[in-house]
Amino acid sequence: MTGRVAAVNLGIVTEAGWAGDASGRSGIDKRPVDGPVSVLTGGLAGDFIGERAHHGGPDQAVYAYAEEDAAWWVAELGRPIPPGGFGENLTTYAVDVTGAVIGEQWQVGSALLQVTKPRTPCTTFAGFWGVPDLIRRFTVRASPGAYLRVLREGEVGAGDPVEVVDRPAHGVTIGEVFRATSLEPELLPRLLDAEGLPEPIREKVRRRLTRQG
Repeated sequence: MTGRVAAVNLGIVTEAGWAGDASGRSGIDKRPVDGPVSVLTGGLAGDFIGERAHHGGPDQAVYAYAEEDAAWWVAELGRPIPPGGFGENLTTYAVDVTGAVIGEQWQVGSALLQVTKPRTPCTTFAGFWGVPDLIRRFTVRASPGAYLRVLREGEVGAGDPVEVVDRPAHGVTIGEVFRATSLEPELLPRLLDAEGLPEPIREKVRRRLTRQG
C-alpha cells in the first residue's frame, strides 16, 4: 500500500484553561509547514509538546491522522478542520490508518516509522475543539489515528509517499486495539498477540484479563 503525506504539522505553544499541562500550555494546535522536516527519535524537529507525561516519547514520537477520517468529522461538525486539527504531525492521504497493523513499518520520506498504538482522546482535545462530549463521540467513531516510533531518522515533507514496507502476520490493527481498550473488551485477548504493542498497554491488558477471570 502506498499513500502520501498530505501535510506535515508542527505544534505551537497554546495557553488555555483546557490545556492538560500543569503550566496551562499545550502543543495540540499543530500547523502545516513548508519544506522537509527532520524526523528524530523523539519526534519532529520544532514540534512543541506540552504535557510530556502523556505525550511524546519513543512510542509516541509521531502522530498520524487520515485526511479521509478528518472528512467525516468535517461533515459531522459542519465546520472545516484544517490539517493538524487533530493534533497530528502527519496528515495522510490514501493510507488506512485505522487498519494499520501494530508493528508495521512505514517508509515516509527518508524516515522509517513503526505503528505502535492508537490515540486516546482526552479533555485537552475536547477543549481545543470546544466540543464537550468529544471524548464519547471520538470513542464511538473509533478512528483514532496512529502513533508511530522512529526506527530510522530522516526527513519528511508534504507530498512524500507513505509506503508500508513490512506488516506483521498477527494482524492486530490500530482499530482493534482502540475498540478492545474502550468499547469491546472481548477483543482484549487478541492484543497479547500484537508484537510491537507498547509494554504499558500489554500490562494493562493482562491486568484487565486477570480481573475478568
